Amino acid sequence: MNDPKSIHKRFLDYRDKHVYFGRKMTQVDLPTFTTLDAEYYDLRAKGAARDDDQEARIEELAHLLHRD
Repeated sequence: MNDPKSIHKRFLDYRDKHVYFGRKMTQVDLPTFTTLDAEYYDLRAKGAARDDDQEARIEELAHLLHRD
């Protein structure tokens, strides 16, 4: 999940979605995307064990990264 090829593919998907969904948002660069993507997957892995702050953060990250 965190190998460079899959991160790069997710970044390209993010850029494509950003054109449509993120017009009013600043597009992040690859290093920033990599950090946010890792945080998103770490929080997602916690599942039901996430607290309210973590739940709010994963929703924020999903919005920033154009995830469903």
